[in-house]
Amino acid sequence: MGRRTRRPGAPLAQREGIDPVRVRLPEAAGEGWATVGAYLRARFGGAVGDARVREMVRDGRFVGADGRPLREDEPYAAGTYLWFHRDFPAEERVPFEIGVVHRDERILVVDKPHFLATMPRGRHVTETALARLRRELGVPELQPAHRLDRLTAGLVLFVVRAGDRGAYQTLFRDRLVGKEYEAVAAYDPGVTLPVTVRSRIVKERGVIAAREEPGEPNSESRIELVERRGGLGRYRLLPMTGRTHQLRVHMNSLGLPILHDPVYPVVREDGPEDYARPLQLLARVLEFTDPVTGVPMRFESGLRLDGLDQGPGNG
Repeated sequence: MGRRTRRPGAPLAQREGIDPVRVRLPEAAGEGWATVGAYLRARFGGAVGDARVREMVRDGRFVGADGRPLREDEPYAAGTYLWFHRDFPAEERVPFEIGVVHRDERILVVDKPHFLATMPRGRHVTETALARLRRELGVPELQPAHRLDRLTAGLVLFVVRAGDRGAYQTLFRDRLVGKEYEAVAAYDPGVTLPVTVRSRIVKERGVIAAREEPGEPNSESRIELVERRGGLGRYRLLPMTGRTHQLRVHMNSLGLPILHDPVYPVVREDGPEDYARPLQLLARVLEFTDPVTGVPMRFESGLRLDGLDQGPGNG
């Protein structure tokens, strides 16, 4: 086997904390791409329109490895790289700040607020924890070691240097991170707690809610009642696995839906965010042995859920 060609570094700086998009021109056999402009229209015209692609080229938005803006009639050369910044969607600022829990030369642990996505995805791009932290702290290589749901608040671990990311991601992949969550949810004296829930959870792309189905379990959560006030309880949740929406699905399957959950048990119609009614789910503890130093680490969130004080009302 031949040696892999090293990918060149991006000639464009981040914009609003977001990396430029890198594109490698594919083999052109049979495609008829005589110019870079023709390829770009074929690749992106369906999403933004040919006219918008032409305008971006005229404005110098697409550059080569040397940083030179590419022309519409630039000869097509398979295997070469180009970079550009996408048009960012208009985003409403989430009116909560990110709290720094710990920072050193390798890692950054923060308290992510409710409603803020961890990293760019879909319509949430610049208004994400990653983009905000890169901008506010001036750490361009910052990357998340894992992801926390947008509606869930609490601890997220970021890696400061790109070269260290794999070591910390491996901790989460290999389930070497102790996680503890807290939730405020319905209380039912008929549900025996503590309990360990095991089930098979399936999450389909483009479908908001995950579902449980018969089959070999792929998820496991331990659920404990910590406190009760009337029809609500405060729960300690210990996920042994990390399926999408796992804790929300398991609580709902017990008949104890988490307070203010817009998906379980019923998916609500899309509309403006109700910042006064955040999902009452908090990633409260992260615990692991640092893969670089070998030192045991434990972090606790400084955030608190207020659902018990507000009272019930999951509609």
